[in-house]
Amino acid sequence: MEHFLARPKSPSLRRTKSNGSLNAPSETSSREAKSRPYTDKNYEVYLETKGSFMERHKNGVSGDSMDFYQELLVKDVEVPKDTVFEDNAFESTCERLSKYNETGVIRIIGELIVPSAGSAMDLGRVTFPHLVVSVNESWDSSREIDEAQQLSPPAQVPPQSRPFRLSRPQPDYGVGFPRQAFTKNQLGKLAPFVGNIGDASFFMGTAYMYFPFMTAEVKCGKAALDIADRQNAHSMTLSVRGVVKLFRLVKREKELHQQILAFSISHDHCSVRIYGHYPVIEGENTTYYRHPIHRFDFTSLDGKEKWTSYKFVMSVYNNWAPFHFKRLCSAIDEAEILQQSELSFSESSGLSQRVQGVDIQGSSVTSVLEEETHSGSKNIPSNAAEKQSAEAFKMPRKLRK
Repeated sequence: MEHFLARPKSPSLRRTKSNGSLNAPSETSSREAKSRPYTDKNYEVYLETKGSFMERHKNGVSGDSMDFYQELLVKDVEVPKDTVFEDNAFESTCERLSKYNETGVIRIIGELIVPSAGSAMDLGRVTFPHLVVSVNESWDSSREIDEAQQLSPPAQVPPQSRPFRLSRPQPDYGVGFPRQAFTKNQLGKLAPFVGNIGDASFFMGTAYMYFPFMTAEVKCGKAALDIADRQNAHSMTLSVRGVVKLFRLVKREKELHQQILAFSISHDHCSVRIYGHYPVIEGENTTYYRHPIHRFDFTSLDGKEKWTSYKFVMSVYNNWAPFHFKRLCSAIDEAEILQQSELSFSESSGLSQRVQGVDIQGSSVTSVLEEETHSGSKNIPSNAAEKQSAEAFKMPRKLRK
C-alpha cells in the first residue's frame, strides 16, 4: 500500500523552485521550454516503455463507451453569440489567425474551441457545479510518470548520454474536480492517498484539482499538433492511471477495462484533434491507449464544423462529467478509512507492517495496489521489463527546508 499513498515531491523538482510556497509561479515557464522535452524524436518510444501508447489498442474501446462519446458529438448545444465565429467575421478571423503565435490563437478563439468550464458555470451554461480548471499551470501535485514504473537499466550507458526524463505536465488548459465536490467522509478516505499540500498523489493534478479528466494544448506551425498530442498523452496517462488505482483499491478495476476515462484536445489556428483515453487492464497489468474521436479543419466547408469542438466539450461538462464523478464517488465510498496518524512510517521498511491490527505486508489490500511490474502489451520491447520502484513505497512527509 505504501507505493499508493501520497509522497513528497522529488528533490530534483524542489530544487527548481525558488521557494516552497503555494504561490510559487510554476505557470511562468515559457511555452517553448515546457514543450521542448516533447520534441525529442524518441519521446513516443519513451512513453511506450511506461505502458502508454499513442494509438488504439487492437480491441479498441468498449461498445458502451463508444456509444457515449458518439452521443456527445451530436448533442445539440447552444453556442455563444456575437463572437468572431459569426458568419460575417469568420473568414477574416481565420485569415488573421494564420499569422499569430500560440498566445494569439488562444486569446482570439481559445474559448470557442475549448470553452472554459468555469466561465460556462458562471454563465449558467453548465449545470454540473463540481468542476475546476487550471490554465498553463504545472501539475505539481501529481506523481510523475517515472514514479509509477522503473525500467531495467541498459547493460552499457554511454558516459555522455543522459536519461530521458519528463517533468510533470503543464497543460494549456485542464479540468478536474475541486476538493469541495467531495463529502467530508470521502475526503477522509482520500486523505492518506492525497497527503498534505506539497505532497504528490496519483489522484491530483494541481493542489486544488482532484482526478483531472480533460486537457487541451494549443500549437502553431508545421507538425506542432503532434507535439500537442504528445503533451496531452502524457497528461492523460497520469489521469487515467489515477482512476485505475482508485478502482484497484476497491477491487473494481475490471469495470474500467477499455472505458474512456479522459479526453484531450489539440488544436491550432485551423485544425482540431479530439481524443479519448482509456486503460487496458489484464490482471495486474495496465496499459494506456488513446482513441481518435474526431479530427477536422474547422475553416473548411465555410466553417461547417467551427462549433463541433465547442459543442463536444460542453457536452462533456454537462453529460459525461457528472457520470464520471458519480463513478469515482462510488469507488471512494467503498474504500476503508485509514487515518494518517494510524500509518507509522519507517525509513527502513517504508511502512509499519500493521495498520489497525491488519498485516499490511500480506493483506489483499496491498496485493491489489502493487505497481504493475510488467506491461500487458506485446508492443513493449522485451528489454523494457518494468520493475517496481522501492523508492515509491513511502508515506507522505513534509518537505525538508
